[in-house]
Amino acid sequence: MKSFDTIVIGVGGMGSAALWHLARRGQKVLGIERFDLGHNMGSSHGLNRIIRLAYFEHPNYVPLLRRAYELWRETEQLTKEQLLFVTGGIDAGAEDSRIVQGALAACREHDLPHEVLTARETTQRFPGYRLPDQYAVVYQPDAGFVASERAILAHASLAVAAGAAIHGREKVLAIEPAQGRVVVVTDQGRYEAGRAIVSAGGWISDLIPTLKAKAVPERQVLGWFLPQKPDLFRPEVFPVSNILSEVGHFYQFPTWGIPGFKIGLYHHFHETGHADELSREPTPADEEALRKGIRHMFPDADGPTLRLAACLFTNTPDEHFVIDALPDAPEVVVASPCSGHGFKFASVIGEMLADLATKGTSQLDLSLFKISRFDRPQPT
Repeated sequence: MKSFDTIVIGVGGMGSAALWHLARRGQKVLGIERFDLGHNMGSSHGLNRIIRLAYFEHPNYVPLLRRAYELWRETEQLTKEQLLFVTGGIDAGAEDSRIVQGALAACREHDLPHEVLTARETTQRFPGYRLPDQYAVVYQPDAGFVASERAILAHASLAVAAGAAIHGREKVLAIEPAQGRVVVVTDQGRYEAGRAIVSAGGWISDLIPTLKAKAVPERQVLGWFLPQKPDLFRPEVFPVSNILSEVGHFYQFPTWGIPGFKIGLYHHFHETGHADELSREPTPADEEALRKGIRHMFPDADGPTLRLAACLFTNTPDEHFVIDALPDAPEVVVASPCSGHGFKFASVIGEMLADLATKGTSQLDLSLFKISRFDRPQPT
C-alpha cells in the first residue's frame, strides 16, 4: 500500500489548489479525481467565475478575498498566464435588498472603494445595463472574473511540477481513519496518509455521511447569447454583476472566450438530488428562464443562443462554506465551499486546507465555516 503525507480527494477548484500548496511545502501528496482532470460534471466549468470584494453574503469573507487576489496574482506569475480579469462589479436591486445592503456593509466595514449609483447613472456609464429605475447599484472597481477551467489546470500543473501525483478516472469508495492515519480505498487500490482532504463537490456527502443533509447538490444552467450590440458587452465596458430582480437573482459576465454575453440564474429551478442523477442536458425551459433576465435588464444582449451548460451548486443550509476537520476524525479535513459562490476563493481555500492538514489551524478566521454550527438550533 502506497503511503503519502496527504491525499486530496477531488481535484477541482479547491482540491487542485490544495495539492499545489501542499506540494510546494515539500509534502508527498496524491490527488484522486473520479473524472478527468478539468471535467464538466461538477461546479467549475463554463470558462469563468466571478470574483468580487463587495461581498454581500457576509463581511467576514473580505479578508479571505484579499488573500485570494494575492494568490491568484502569484499563480499568474508562476504560470505566465493571466487568470484574473478585472472588469469592475455591480451589485444591484431594491435599495433595501440583501444584495445592496450587504455589499454596502462589506464596503464600509473594510473600507473598500465603491460608488452608489442610480439605474440611470449605471446605464449612462455602462450602456449594456438597462436596469429598472427604482434599483440601487453598488459599483466596486476591483471585481471581475477568474478563468476557472484554466485555473484548475494551472494549480494542477504547478502541483505536479513540485512533485505531486494525480490519478484521474479513479473513484474513491471509502475513507478509513485509524490510529492517527487514514486509509483511502478506491476502485483501483488502497493508499495510506497522515491526512486526507475531501473536496469532492457534489459527491462530498457520499464520502462524508454527516454532510448528507448539509451539502445538497442543485442543478444550475449557464447561457451565452450573441448580443445585438456586441460593443456594449466587452470586458472593458461591461462589469460583472449580481442583480436581485423581480424575475430572479441573476449573475452576468462580459463576452470572453465565447463571443457571447454570459448569464446565470441563482437556484435556477431549485432542482436538487444526487450529483449523478441531476441532468447535465440543458432544455428550452432553461434557456427561457435565462432570457427572462436578459429581456428584463439587458435587451441589447437578446440575440441567438450560442451555448448552454449545466453545472452544480452544492448548497449548505446557510449557504456558507464548510472548511473544517471532522470532529470525530481530525485526520480528515473537509472543504465544501460550494453554495454557488465558492470558486473565487479557490486559491486561498487551497492554502487554508494545506494549513489545516499540516498545522491543524489557519491564520485566517474560519469560525464561519465550522461543521459544529449545524449542531446549534437554527433561527426560525
